[in-house]
Amino acid sequence: QVQLAESGGGLVQAGGSLRLSCAASESIGSMSMSWYRQAPGKQRELVAGSSMSGSTNYADYVKGRFSISRDNAENSVYLQMNSLKAEDTAVYYCFARTTGRAYWGQGTQVTVSS
Repeated sequence: QVQLAESGGGLVQAGGSLRLSCAASESIGSMSMSWYRQAPGKQRELVAGSSMSGSTNYADYVKGRFSISRDNAENSVYLQMNSLKAEDTAVYYCFARTTGRAYWGQGTQVTVSS
């Protein structure tokens, strides 16, 4: 059972930045790592993903503003969020997947004030 611990959320003004971190309890080298978010009353949606090979993908609404990165040696994945908007307000979740296994973190709240 892999434990994922997110951190770095908080309250920020529109236009500001936050950096989310996700620390895994075991090696992530063989895992694809992603960030999802869920706003009140909405479905959970993919924000950004990082494959085992290091390729990345982003939802259209965060392209050019958010950046996902990973440090396999630290068993961690990060989400740098710039130019934040009020509509980015949500709980952000770390997600890890490998063959036959998938894990969610508990989430970290990001609130952007306009």
